[in-house]
Amino acid sequence: MHVIKDKEGQVQGYQVLGDDGGKRILAIDQETGFSPILHLKLFSPSNAHYGMSPIQVASSAIDQHNAVGLHNLALLKNGGRPSGALMMPGSTTSFSDNSRQELKKNLQYFYQGEENAGKVLVLEGGMEWKDIGMSPKDLDFVSGKHLSMREIAQAFGVPSMLVGVPGDSTFSNYREARFHLWEDTVLPLLHMILEKMNGWLVPLYGPTLRFSYDADQIPALTCRRERLWQQVEHASFLTINEKRAALGYSPLKGGDGLEGELKNETKNTP
Repeated sequence: MHVIKDKEGQVQGYQVLGDDGGKRILAIDQETGFSPILHLKLFSPSNAHYGMSPIQVASSAIDQHNAVGLHNLALLKNGGRPSGALMMPGSTTSFSDNSRQELKKNLQYFYQGEENAGKVLVLEGGMEWKDIGMSPKDLDFVSGKHLSMREIAQAFGVPSMLVGVPGDSTFSNYREARFHLWEDTVLPLLHMILEKMNGWLVPLYGPTLRFSYDADQIPALTCRRERLWQQVEHASFLTINEKRAALGYSPLKGGDGLEGELKNETKNTP
């Protein structure tokens, strides 16, 4: 999918590349402004026509996370320890290329890998094995993975607590983190999609129709509903029907007065 622009940078249509390699142009109606393609995009500071995906923002962190995982896997296959050097102290004899390759293959076959971990290395001819040690700081790949996980989660607007990053105390509990995921990320994205769909697709079927959602059916937003109920319940300046309207309920007969007035009226009724 490619955006077709005029000389002034205005979008004129879209070019679609089919599976057979053929190209199809879907132009925007210049009279009505209707487009056969709904292009949903997020903000981009460098390309307003294509936008920027969160994956593009987090690409470096994703590459880092994958590289750390592959490094840990390779380290595990090598017996869970770094490589070393085979030394012959005091020897002036040099190996031929074939002998060196053969010795390397034998070491890899008999001693490399998790299934050979812990085997005793048998050397001959005055050979010595010397580990090339790595400091604990160099071996601390777990913190590197957590750092990249946190950066990826931030790019997508997900609290890092929800993806299992330990030590993050931005939110007091898991419930609060889920609430902020919906409140700060999911609902704004949903509102953007609904707004675009209501302006592009819905008018084709009727002026009174619209896409919407029921926030009361979202378990993570229960705390918001509870706060709303408490605020409405303690609002002494609202009538009963005004409180019911704020919560989406129909009015009651005789509910247009304040709660205190209704109680007094009930007492004075013979």
